[in-house]
Amino acid sequence: MKQKILLMFLVLAMPVAALHAQTLFSQNEDVIPPELDHVYTKAMQYLVKTQQADGTWSSQYGGEPGVVGLCILSILAHGEDPNSGPYRITVQRGIDFILKSQNEKTGYIGQSMYNHGFATLALAECYGAVQNPRLGPALQKAVDLIISVQSRNPFNAWRYSPESPDADTTVSGAQMVALFAARNAGIGVPDEAINKGLKFFVNCQSADGGIGYVSAGGPDAARTAIGLLVFGLAKQQKSVAYRSSLRYLKDSNSGSGDGYYQYYLYYAAQALFRAGPGAFDSWNAANIKLLSSSQADNGSWTGQFGPTFSTAASLLSLALNYRLLPIYER
Repeated sequence: MKQKILLMFLVLAMPVAALHAQTLFSQNEDVIPPELDHVYTKAMQYLVKTQQADGTWSSQYGGEPGVVGLCILSILAHGEDPNSGPYRITVQRGIDFILKSQNEKTGYIGQSMYNHGFATLALAECYGAVQNPRLGPALQKAVDLIISVQSRNPFNAWRYSPESPDADTTVSGAQMVALFAARNAGIGVPDEAINKGLKFFVNCQSADGGIGYVSAGGPDAARTAIGLLVFGLAKQQKSVAYRSSLRYLKDSNSGSGDGYYQYYLYYAAQALFRAGPGAFDSWNAANIKLLSSSQADNGSWTGQFGPTFSTAASLLSLALNYRLLPIYER
């Protein structure tokens, strides 16, 4: 019932995307393992219990608007009604915090472009589903900031701050995904901005298909997953860049040795899902098994960025099984 309620709100704002999501869900709701839903619900309840009154979490990085945004997304991705469902207070508190964290003049959210990208993604996915008249204007300002920063950057990409003269693939990936989500939500995003961002990722791709950090050197699984997702969202599946990055990611280790495991999970799940069942299904089964066995008794997961980020990122890697967020459509 809760999934159908969320989809009703999505239909009102984004008919084509929402109806497609509804079709996907109706095709897959009978095959979602019950144990997965138990794990997922347990983790959401952890987020509810540990959220503070101001919408943040007290753990490491839990007070950052980007992490708050990922927590909100993990709840929406389960199909919870954000307006009248049991998790509405958690969602609404988080949204209020993100909106308060935005500079009214510049549209900048938080103190880093990492935060801005993830928070903008959350605003885009909430837009049309959450009854809050402030979402639209805030999302537009956030998108304008991303495009403006790119236009001033010598690499036509993004790094830690709006004024950074250099760029990297992790920060740029967050902005690119946010732009695609905003475009899905009906916000105008120039093709030029997308194309310039794609070119930056191609320039950071090594001969073996892996994606590096600031150049083609030193690729790893996490950053390659980011690049593969960006190429996939841009519908570049037939390109050499896409095919080679997919091959690299399939041939690489799980990403656990990179030191950014939940970060890898968050992007790899989306990237491989977009690559099709052949790439996703076995990876997904292994991920469900691993996260089920590693979940703490209180419902959380741990990692180098703290339990709040680790829990939200882990949940979002599982959320492709529900396929309800517009950004999670193939």
